[in-house]
Amino acid sequence: MLAPVVLSMDGRTFPHFYALLADAAEPFGEGEVRLEPPAPAGPAWEFLRPFQRIVLRPDGSAEVWPGPDGPPVRAVARLLLREHYLARSRSEEDRAASGGSRVELGGFVGSLGESLSACRQRSLLPFSVAVLLYFPDERVRYEVDLVRSALLTDPRAGRLSPARRARRTARVGWGVDRVVGRGDLSLFAARCLEVLVETPGLTAIELAHIFGGVRELVDSAVQGLVARQLVTFDHRTGSYRPRLDAFLPSTGASRASTPGELAAANPALRTSVQELIAAADARATCPLCGAALPPGPRGILCERCSAEVAAG
Repeated sequence: MLAPVVLSMDGRTFPHFYALLADAAEPFGEGEVRLEPPAPAGPAWEFLRPFQRIVLRPDGSAEVWPGPDGPPVRAVARLLLREHYLARSRSEEDRAASGGSRVELGGFVGSLGESLSACRQRSLLPFSVAVLLYFPDERVRYEVDLVRSALLTDPRAGRLSPARRARRTARVGWGVDRVVGRGDLSLFAARCLEVLVETPGLTAIELAHIFGGVRELVDSAVQGLVARQLVTFDHRTGSYRPRLDAFLPSTGASRASTPGELAAANPALRTSVQELIAAADARATCPLCGAALPPGPRGILCERCSAEVAAG
């Protein structure tokens, strides 16, 4: 846990999230998330932007206050559903268990008011959510445990060197959040995907160290991501790397239309228009091998990959 969280809505402070959700008279206007007491500076903030309070506006914007005296920073805010319980009838559970009608939870990347209203309408009880803040230069994800009213520490803190982080734009972050928000990935697979996208690539052993699990569990999750064409696997290094083009709008003609076409292409020499756009968005790594690019003027690829492409 990074710090205790206090929730307010329209000037009213609630003892916990469920009191807010149960208050039928609450119209879900302007919300506030604040840390009491504020979390001290230190390594726990390595992968997060420090803040003391976040004001969530009804229009989906937010003001992030990094301290008591500094000016707020504007951002776009969305909530992403994490662990939850969905109330269903016995017949609905039986149909779901037999592979029948699937409950769609799409739309849970929404503003504060939209998300809370959807929880009421669908009889859904969230246990944790991610507060997604889209700044001009990046997207930051804050995990909130609603049961304990606590801001959680990023799992990478103290387990992954900040130098291994590849900063992505808010555009790439939004694409990842839309994929996760569809609800068809397991929670663990979604967390692996989110971490992978913000690195040049990681092995299953490194991912297991970050999440404190066993390699076999990680292998199962990331191989599912490979099957969905969200990440690729480099057999030479044993690293899983994000396919950034998978999280950007598709032009249709620029990408292979069938899995067979994708399998037939050399994955090390993919040069579709969408991949070039994704690499430009990433701005920090080579889109083929994931190596960090040097500062200053540079091509789209690192020197080694440029030589391989020219030779091939």
